[in-house]
Amino acid sequence: MLERFFKLSDNHTNVRTEIIAGITTFVAMGYIIFLNPSVLSLTGMPSQGVFLATILTAVVGTLITGLFANLPYALAPSIGMQAMFTYTIVFGLGYTWKQALGMVFLVGLVDVIITLTKIRSAIVKAIPDQLKHAIAAGIGLFIAYIGLKNAGFLNFLVDPQNILTLNNKPFTGGGAKVIESITANGSSTPEIATFSQPAVLLGLIGLVVLVLLVVANVPGAFLLSVFITTIIGIPMGVTNTHIDAMASFTSTFKDFGGIFGQALGPDGLWSMFTSPKHILIVVLTVFSMGLSGLFDAIGTFIGTGMTTGIFSEADQKEFYEGKGFKSKMDRGLVADTFATMFAGIFGTSNTTTFIEASAGIKAGGRTGLTSVVVAIGFLLAIIAAPLVNVIPTAATAPILIVVGIMMMNEFKAIEWDDIEIAIPAFFTSAFMAFSYSISYGIAAGFIFFVVIKSVKRKFAEISPILWIVTILFLLNFISLAVN
Repeated sequence: MLERFFKLSDNHTNVRTEIIAGITTFVAMGYIIFLNPSVLSLTGMPSQGVFLATILTAVVGTLITGLFANLPYALAPSIGMQAMFTYTIVFGLGYTWKQALGMVFLVGLVDVIITLTKIRSAIVKAIPDQLKHAIAAGIGLFIAYIGLKNAGFLNFLVDPQNILTLNNKPFTGGGAKVIESITANGSSTPEIATFSQPAVLLGLIGLVVLVLLVVANVPGAFLLSVFITTIIGIPMGVTNTHIDAMASFTSTFKDFGGIFGQALGPDGLWSMFTSPKHILIVVLTVFSMGLSGLFDAIGTFIGTGMTTGIFSEADQKEFYEGKGFKSKMDRGLVADTFATMFAGIFGTSNTTTFIEASAGIKAGGRTGLTSVVVAIGFLLAIIAAPLVNVIPTAATAPILIVVGIMMMNEFKAIEWDDIEIAIPAFFTSAFMAFSYSISYGIAAGFIFFVVIKSVKRKFAEISPILWIVTILFLLNFISLAVN
């Protein structure tokens, strides 16, 4: 039955190989079940609930990929999108986590629509390749920067005269018993931490451990580093050793009930459309999230599937030029978009096709049976619920740093010696990291690209879609300046 359904012989594989490949992929990406709750819980979301939402989203998305698309890929909440969810949408734009979940659902819904139509291919063709590379690399820089901050490696010096607000109120020179937030102008100065605090020192140890494991090509390096760092943190007093298994399982399902469906509740999606200004922000944020996810998935497919024969050149041509869903890439993207929609409902950030699936592909995975095995692995991982609140930030922050570094390999595909490309590419990546906003990074890149090409009178290189989106970004900045 497995042979017939997954067409194992046609894809030059067998059941044993597919099972080994599935286990390999799961071990390579299993760290996400601990990393995702640690990041999203910063928004006020219950970590236990996010843990279960992460698993269920991964299970559903990966099963769709395996059973519908018959591809050996695995889906789970994206590291880049969890960063955008937390630091851009909630911390930067000031939306609640319920509203952020509404945006995630909306991204999935919109992506489903554009994936089922030719709009998807039009958008892919409309964005210059150089900007696509800059977006991917910029997200990597953004993630790595967040990892450095979460690990406590960076401190920031702020001169009192440069403070604008204290606890979200205008700063008048006075102090506060409890400091929740400080807003300062660009005169704040970053400096390296002294590593005198146990948590920061543990983060450094965790980073060294992870780097050594990755460089040595140890299977499951990310997941293994989490466990090693957590254990090292016990005698240092950083790791929480108070584990109540039954209470953890109970709170996991209870907390999940508190976030499930909130995206569609009165405080979620529908609460964001209160004014034209808010509508514009939502539209542009959704566009940025969808664009990043689309390029991420396509990049993973092409990067891992073309050399292994999973996707042929004919399949890629069919994806860009054909109609319907004859190509494997088409079906894979359908799975990706539906998974994101479910992510919003379950209570987590956008999904993506994980590059870690390349580990399973290298092990011989060629069909959806690999994905089914990965989904089973995620389902069994529910037993790890008691560990969610045990894993310290020092154990997960290094993952952000190293993954960010890996994503920055996209910089090499940018033609830096061409100033017309270098300027938009720089502002795309720099604005993402240093404004804590993927949306603003994309906006900066698009605006500079359009301006430069217009000055050079190369209007043919600017697609109508790029014009429309750029104008919308400009209107958003004008709206922010006026208000």
